[in-house]
Amino acid sequence: MKKSFLFISCEEAKHICDKSQYGEATGWERIKLALRLSWCRVTKAYSNKNNKLTDTIEHAKVDCLNTDERDKIKHQFEEELAKHQ
Repeated sequence: MKKSFLFISCEEAKHICDKSQYGEATGWERIKLALRLSWCRVTKAYSNKNNKLTDTIEHAKVDCLNTDERDKIKHQFEEELAKHQ
């Protein structure tokens, strides 16, 4: 069976969707994805969920431990571990 150069599988569309989220998809890939999104409900749902996840991560206000705090916790953990051995 000859593979179509314009119509892509759902799996390939999902891969291109992921690449597109990070700006790694080529123009031709984005065209093929747009064509697939125009008629495939499964790919469209995947793309919508992917967009929501990306937006959530970009707007998340996450405070991470700095290096000093992490080292202090690690040191306390190692001390407690040494006590119980």
